[in-house]
Amino acid sequence: MGSPAGPVDVEPMPGYLELISRASAVMLDAWTDCGGCGLELSRRTLLENANITWTEIGLFFFCAFLWTQIRKGLTQSLFKPLAQWWRLMPKDAAKMPESAWKLLFCSMSWSYSTYLLFFTSYSFFHDPPSVFYNWKSGMSVPTDIAIAYLIQGSFYGHSIYATIYMDAWRKDSAVMVVHHIITLALISFSYAFRYHNVGILVLFLHDISDIQLEFTKLNVYLKSRGGGYYLLNDILSNTGSVCFSITWFWFRLYWFPLKVLYATCVSSFQSVPNIPFYFFFNTLLFALLLMNIYWFLFIVVFVVKVLKMKEVNDVREYEDEDSSRAAGNRKPLAANNEDDAGHHNSAQGKHVQNGVAKEKHL
Repeated sequence: MGSPAGPVDVEPMPGYLELISRASAVMLDAWTDCGGCGLELSRRTLLENANITWTEIGLFFFCAFLWTQIRKGLTQSLFKPLAQWWRLMPKDAAKMPESAWKLLFCSMSWSYSTYLLFFTSYSFFHDPPSVFYNWKSGMSVPTDIAIAYLIQGSFYGHSIYATIYMDAWRKDSAVMVVHHIITLALISFSYAFRYHNVGILVLFLHDISDIQLEFTKLNVYLKSRGGGYYLLNDILSNTGSVCFSITWFWFRLYWFPLKVLYATCVSSFQSVPNIPFYFFFNTLLFALLLMNIYWFLFIVVFVVKVLKMKEVNDVREYEDEDSSRAAGNRKPLAANNEDDAGHHNSAQGKHVQNGVAKEKHL
């Protein structure tokens, strides 16, 4: 179950400049040396190195279908009744089951990835180059890692369907579908080519921010339930948004490029010369990094809104919501005067949110 034996000394994590300089140099050398690269070599390499059985493909589709059915069952039997019991606003009640489902799954999957990386003999997090030590084409995949791959791969298969047909459509939903397709391709091909060690590291670095995002969104929905205002949920949503912003940068924009991309671009060639599909996998990983940067721009907008003391909402909401909200903000003078009067209710146990006085609760 442990990591393959390799060099004892752990290579220190590089900086951004070292990543760019060394990765570009190695990739340029690899491209120069690849005189016979082309479709024929790719086809031959695929046939010689890809290892995946029809049983594993069948398990993937079965589990993807299973996740869809589990989500539908939990939505009808648990999430929707909870939304009614909490008396969420209709718009929040429609989105709450999606966030609850993602929070539940990501918490489970990230906990399992954490167990593999920190409570077993695998050293991939502390020594990323070790993901390629003693790599061999067609090598066996440890059972505990194969289970993680089945869980995550089938979930992303389900997520492609869910984003299109089950989730609320948002400004970045099209990018989300592309993200799921790229992630599924990375999971599938990394398993088939036995790059499963680096795959576990990638999954660990990405799941934690999803947990914090859905936790924050749930508390945003809960702080206005029943027509009241709940201070605890407001504090939790603000705390979650701060933690989410920090961990997104730290895990996806710091550790991901400096641990994963350095290992796949530089260390892989040192351990496995002529490693199969070197450019294909690194292209997908760089595409994932670009999408992480794209979403980080949404996070920056979110932080700016918080600093300006505006209402905390998901900046990726529906396309037509901004226009409707803008129309709703054009109130007559009398209404504004009523809002000004309503602010005085805060001293009488009420909280004003979006111009509406609400009962305060802990």
